[in-house]
Amino acid sequence: MHNVAHRGYSAVAPENTLPAFAAAVRAGATLIEFDVRTTSDDVPVVIHDRTVDRTTTGQGHVWDLTYSEVAALDAGAWFSPAYAGVRVPTLTATLELLRAPGPGLLLEIKPPATLSQVKTIMELVGSYGLVDRTIVQSFDPEVIRLVREVAPAVRRGLLRLRFEADTVPLVDELDVVCCNPSRADVLGDPATVASLTGRGVEVMPWTANDMTEWPSLAGAGIAGLITDRVAELTGWSAGR
Repeated sequence: MHNVAHRGYSAVAPENTLPAFAAAVRAGATLIEFDVRTTSDDVPVVIHDRTVDRTTTGQGHVWDLTYSEVAALDAGAWFSPAYAGVRVPTLTATLELLRAPGPGLLLEIKPPATLSQVKTIMELVGSYGLVDRTIVQSFDPEVIRLVREVAPAVRRGLLRLRFEADTVPLVDELDVVCCNPSRADVLGDPATVASLTGRGVEVMPWTANDMTEWPSLAGAGIAGLITDRVAELTGWSAGR
């Protein structure tokens, strides 16, 4: 079962930062999940929210800021004074850190994303020789279609806020290797989980931080858990 580090080991270090990714590797993650957005001057950076407000000292939408403006922000102090001065990483810096043999990458492209921006992201992944270790996912089916257009060899994943009627048809159309819904959907809709796994599509629910749910989720036929609690899941999995 995959141990997927949600935005890195974000229980112990600020999410989507290099310290969180390094901690995830040390803690036994088998996949490291992170989010990519593009600045106004077309630099892919690793940050979850549409704005920088929650996780940095700045304000504004990522796509309205230049890379130099984003790079000047503190992305660690909000989490702990120990991480003051940590910056929003570029995708390049993240790939450089994770290029050594180790966990796979679960790279989420956040919308809005243009064809040119998706192409830049995928070219970077290819330049680091990480295509075979990477799954690119998105909540937006159109982004997945763009990924398929510019990098048909890369594995793709579909994120879902909830299992809706179009989930299985979309999975078939997009030819994805995984469909990653909420924990509640996995526990509450076993028929859809069975339909997906029967197609050979892996299911990895987010965000599985409640250890009391792990046995039920594991028993539902999932392929991995997306969690902030990486080391705890490593220990729990070893004791199963």
